Amino acid sequence: MAEMKEKVKLAVNGGINFGAKLTAKQLIILTKYMEENGELELTTFQQLYLEIDAERKEEIIKEFEQAGLYCYPVGSYVKSLRTCNFCKGEEEEGMPVAKEINKRIAGRPVPFTLKPAYTGCPVGCGEPLMNDIGIMKMKDTYDLYIGGKSKGRDAEAGTLYMEGLNPDHLYSAIDKLIGIYQQNGKKREAFHKFVKRVGIENLRAATKKI
Repeated sequence: MAEMKEKVKLAVNGGINFGAKLTAKQLIILTKYMEENGELELTTFQQLYLEIDAERKEEIIKEFEQAGLYCYPVGSYVKSLRTCNFCKGEEEEGMPVAKEINKRIAGRPVPFTLKPAYTGCPVGCGEPLMNDIGIMKMKDTYDLYIGGKSKGRDAEAGTLYMEGLNPDHLYSAIDKLIGIYQQNGKKREAFHKFVKRVGIENLRAATKKI
């Protein structure tokens, strides 16, 4: 009887660009590491889940990254940034800022899976108000929302946390928020529950002290 190899789940996507897309080469590489009856799971957060051999994890991730794929851990981590499709151009819609946010926060360990979202204009295609942390570009500045919840009968929009931020202030505010959640969140406490337990004003005050 053949020995069963240990598997690990990996989240993969094509990064932040004009739409959530994968090239033919990227798809070929993904299927290279799938069994004949294997499946790719498409999540609502613009990620694909697949299982790979645990002992070859680093080797496989390196090959994925060389093909332009981005790889993230699955579980209680900050998800990769969900974005809109940047319909009016890279600079105008703030794609460089979205890429920087993703680089800074995606994959950070947290008490419970945290979902950040970004949209390049007030239309809100990236649904920032319905996620844990939401960023909305408003002309030349950014508004930051927290505590959104997209599922369940108690679904609700996030609360405006800070507004009129420049990119550096935005990065700092998000980093501090996640840091506070890492240190003070209870095990498996969803971020929207954490926000309600601690309180918006208390979080604002804590953020300013750091």
